[in-house]
Amino acid sequence: MGIGSLQPHGAEAAILPDLVIRGGQVVTPQGVGPWDVAVQGERIVAVAAAGTLPQAGRVIDATGMIVVPGGVEPHTHLAHYISMQPEETLYTLGPEADTLGMAFGGTTTHVDFCFVRPGTDLPTAIEQRTARWKGNSYVDYSFHVALLGPLPLKLFDQIPEVIQQGFPSVKVFTADILPPHPKRPSYRLDFGRIQLAMEKVAAQGGIMAVHAEDHDIVQFMYEKFREEGRLEGWNLHLIHNKLSEHLAFRRTIHLAEATGAAVYFVHTSAKEGVEAVAEARARGLPVYAETLHHYACFTAEDYKTPRGFCYHTYPSLKFPEDQLALWQGLVRDGVSTTATDEFPTSLALKLRGKTVEDVTGGNLGAEARMGIIFTEGVVKRGMSLRRFAEVTATNAARILGLYPRQGVIAPGSDADLVLIDPARSKRLTRDDFHVSDYSPWEGWEVRGWPVTTILRGKVIVENGRLSGSTQDGRLIPRKIDAAVLTRPVC
Repeated sequence: MGIGSLQPHGAEAAILPDLVIRGGQVVTPQGVGPWDVAVQGERIVAVAAAGTLPQAGRVIDATGMIVVPGGVEPHTHLAHYISMQPEETLYTLGPEADTLGMAFGGTTTHVDFCFVRPGTDLPTAIEQRTARWKGNSYVDYSFHVALLGPLPLKLFDQIPEVIQQGFPSVKVFTADILPPHPKRPSYRLDFGRIQLAMEKVAAQGGIMAVHAEDHDIVQFMYEKFREEGRLEGWNLHLIHNKLSEHLAFRRTIHLAEATGAAVYFVHTSAKEGVEAVAEARARGLPVYAETLHHYACFTAEDYKTPRGFCYHTYPSLKFPEDQLALWQGLVRDGVSTTATDEFPTSLALKLRGKTVEDVTGGNLGAEARMGIIFTEGVVKRGMSLRRFAEVTATNAARILGLYPRQGVIAPGSDADLVLIDPARSKRLTRDDFHVSDYSPWEGWEVRGWPVTTILRGKVIVENGRLSGSTQDGRLIPRKIDAAVLTRPVC
């Protein structure tokens, strides 16, 4: 890559930067190099050859560090009702607690959910959710709009308005992930309503975010295992099984092709899901897969360990062959993003459920996401630094409409930057984390870890010290580039 393409020019060259990050290996879309990054206000103003930028108000010495875009976490459930315990009214930790871990872990933007159930509407759900986050997040945020249950058809007419307001991703569940309970609302949207949502979303420049499992298979397996008395939680992978993912992914893709909708499959867990997405992309369809670093690092056998349910979410953990397919997709192509399905609770609550019907889903992993993917992807599996930036930040930003404002180190983009120390080598302990009273990553060996996080030009964490606050995070409106919605661009 020619450095000249990154040099400041014109009026930008005369700007005295507020901040310069100097001496690091900087990861850009054009490549990786020993460049300096200049920040003025909240934006990057230049990426230039070392030593060529003017003096700055502050210089951060990044010698020996890798400088990457601030992480974009595309899938969190904060301040979220815990439906696995329907007899109680329980919620996951809110943004004021969980985004602290994101700041320490190098994530500068997260996308949560506005859940819309029968009896409410889209504008009200968004208003309530944004009010809950305002002044309560250490990092920037947005929301997917999630449509749940037997919603009235007229409600779907509100989709164009919310897309234009900057919420262009609409989430649906193709299955109820838990068995029926009188006090548990349904998550599933029937495929007729999914078709209607796809038509509305496709016409307005949005994308469908789909939790894809086969409802009939999952619910039948709950019934079958109940009758057989096989309710131990370590059977979850046999209920939320590989066939379910195979059927649901392919049915969703066929429906999306018929309606012209783009699809973002959340938490792909099985080889069958990876293969379905790869086949669709090979035909030029705008289909994208997200996976979780939990899926890539644990298997169903881990359920049988003393704290094995710490690693569970829905769909379940699977097998080594599925891990291999997920890593191949992440390192090469086909799996576009890494997420967490963040669902932060106390350890006691996470381990309260013991059966297939009440194990608490979701993960506590947003703080560890960047560091684990660096260790397991870059260090152990040869993932390029450019690909690392793509699967932890750039691709999610592009697919969900945050790019090029976020997810990239380039002039004009938000100065969301993370310094990773590749020499940081240790076994993680509870003291390395800042959320809840446990981490599922305790005991994990890492080589490379985020040490400094910069949010829109403000250093919010530096060398393990917090300098940010819950007032720093902002709601970021999103608009998806048309290319993302017409072909698989990342």
